Amino acid sequence: MATNISVSKLSVLELLSNGKTRPFVIPEYQRPYMWSDEQVETLFEDIWEFAKTTGGTRREGTYFLGSIVSYEENNEQLIIDGQQRITSLFLLLRAIYTKLSTGEDAQTDAAQNFIRLIEPAIWRLDKLTGRVNHSDILLTSRVVDDEKNAILHSILETGQANAKAKDNYSKNYLHFQQLYDKHCMSGSLQVYDFIYALLNQAILLPITADTQDTALTIFQTLNNRGLPLNDADIFKAKIYNHLHDEDKADFINKWKKLEKEAEETGEDVTRLFYYYMFYLRAKDKIVDSTTPALRRYFLEHSGKRLYEDSLMDNLDRILTLWKVVNRKYDIPEEKWDNNPNIQKALDTLRSYPNEYWKYPVVIYYLTHEKNSDFEQSFLVFLNKLCGELAIRFTLTPTVNAVKTDVLRLNVAIIGDAHPTFTEFRPIDTSTLPERIKTPHSNIVRMLLKMYTYHHQQDILKEDWQVEHILPRKWQSTFFTEAETEQVDAMIEHIGNKTPLGRILNIVASNGYFAKKKEQYKESKAEVTRQLTAIDHDWTLQDIKHRDEVITQDLLDLIASWNKEYTEYGQPVPTPEEAAMINRLKERGLI
Repeated sequence: MATNISVSKLSVLELLSNGKTRPFVIPEYQRPYMWSDEQVETLFEDIWEFAKTTGGTRREGTYFLGSIVSYEENNEQLIIDGQQRITSLFLLLRAIYTKLSTGEDAQTDAAQNFIRLIEPAIWRLDKLTGRVNHSDILLTSRVVDDEKNAILHSILETGQANAKAKDNYSKNYLHFQQLYDKHCMSGSLQVYDFIYALLNQAILLPITADTQDTALTIFQTLNNRGLPLNDADIFKAKIYNHLHDEDKADFINKWKKLEKEAEETGEDVTRLFYYYMFYLRAKDKIVDSTTPALRRYFLEHSGKRLYEDSLMDNLDRILTLWKVVNRKYDIPEEKWDNNPNIQKALDTLRSYPNEYWKYPVVIYYLTHEKNSDFEQSFLVFLNKLCGELAIRFTLTPTVNAVKTDVLRLNVAIIGDAHPTFTEFRPIDTSTLPERIKTPHSNIVRMLLKMYTYHHQQDILKEDWQVEHILPRKWQSTFFTEAETEQVDAMIEHIGNKTPLGRILNIVASNGYFAKKKEQYKESKAEVTRQLTAIDHDWTLQDIKHRDEVITQDLLDLIASWNKEYTEYGQPVPTPEEAAMINRLKERGLI
């Protein structure tokens, strides 16, 4: 369907006066009014300086205030971008109107002229009498859970604000009045030039669309300031408006808690919805590799998915998982979160080069977390997933190496706590040992974590770095002429890399091996500390030897994970059965 977009260049007076036919509305999903003292002063002082030097009643300059992106619905203009600016303009004009109406010069022709000009920019006028109705305001804020919406309305209606109030509407309104008074003292006549410039020469670029989606697309294309409006804001408003009045307060409290805890966890609510989308798609057995736009997915079918009773609980459960994954939180109601092997598996997966490991983990948790054997089944699943993903990226270092397989696995997880992993296509692993020795840089951290955690229980700190034992800036005097041709390539081998804390790595820098061993001794990684036992200079032969050691270690580890996964849940034979099996094996019958 064709989309209509109108773009025009209007003065502040022209733009705001349009509100008499299509009033301005700040939608529910927008963020609260947040302008600071500095932003208020910048707006006032910039326009004052413009009026004094370039504009005003004697000059024809223009001052550009930016764009306003909106869409029309029910004969209202819903502001998508520019809500902070347009709210500030309403407050500024109300501050000026109050000062003009109550000042000593209130009855002068100039004051009366500007009073008449400002009135239709803030309020509707009676069509018969032309009188202003101060309660019929052309700007309304419907921001969800913004208790201050009524304060904005009161200020614009009465022109009064509480000097002790802490909200931004009151503080900024009073600040505008203070700036006005201050500039009146320095030049009363120039104040009228300022008002004239604000109303007639300060220019805005309103961009109006006929649908919300179009307006949001325009906003996200134009916006490079601050935080973009996100899908979760829109979902919150949709859910809020769908609820009965008695349920709205409880919903807002839950949403606030979810937002706060998500931020503390290193996630956000939009990401939680994204994970949840993959869970819902898996339940619907969808394996299409084209991921739908999040907003479109949750708003289709009249927003049915947003209104399910289980939505908030499931988002909260997903967040619980990420509290453990990202922050290692101890969750009292969870029995598995302190399992060191689960923590190691999750931390290893965090170093996978793309996000496709996250979706089966979320789906497995949401689907099977209530099972009595969840702790053990989750562990063997995570290890199996870790091994499969590591192999495939090592052999084919692109997102497409696992994308389709993971989507099929997601569906299998819904129906089985122990999926067969036949959803992962067979691959040729004959070159795997050599590819482990020379891995793509994006998989190095994951491989090093696998190797490290095979030899210790403690989790590495977040800030560890990949240390090149033989530094990238090497000295040719340490190598023969034949060796120098190999060095650059060998430096990037897995055998020349080890985990080391960021500060220790900075200190070690490009130092000699003998000197760097002092930093290695302090490492939290056992495999790095083991290097201090070497009593000679680090050579190419050491790299080659360590290549073999790490490669075999990783292959054995993955093989043990596969064996553990295959045998998990299988009945354990009795001693008599085990003896019979051994006899059959000895005879070559099995």
